[in-house]
Amino acid sequence: MPEPRAELLKGTLDLLILKALTVAPQHGYGVARWLEASSRELLHIEEGSLYPALYRIERRGWIRSEWGRSESNRKAKFYHLTSKGRSRLQEEASGWERLVEAVTLVLKTQPTEAGQG
Repeated sequence: MPEPRAELLKGTLDLLILKALTVAPQHGYGVARWLEASSRELLHIEEGSLYPALYRIERRGWIRSEWGRSESNRKAKFYHLTSKGRSRLQEEASGWERLVEAVTLVLKTQPTEAGQG
């Protein structure tokens, strides 16, 4: 039986998009495919989530866009990470790593070890 796809927590899509754009400027479809491939297909990014996130991130100045041609010679908007976006990625990644560490600690702790009693 195949494993279910992972669910994204609120706010993580921005972080993942920023990470995807560290590789190279990409169009939206390329961002989604890179994230799916990088997660070994555990993540599936819907267009209805991806494009609003790209527009929101662009308004915040974390990415910029320009029109170009895709691999299939179609007109596409390519997104580039800005210096402000690189800084934000570092902040978000640090916060995410702290959250993962905290959740892992909680999951490994028996209730009686956490001061229950």
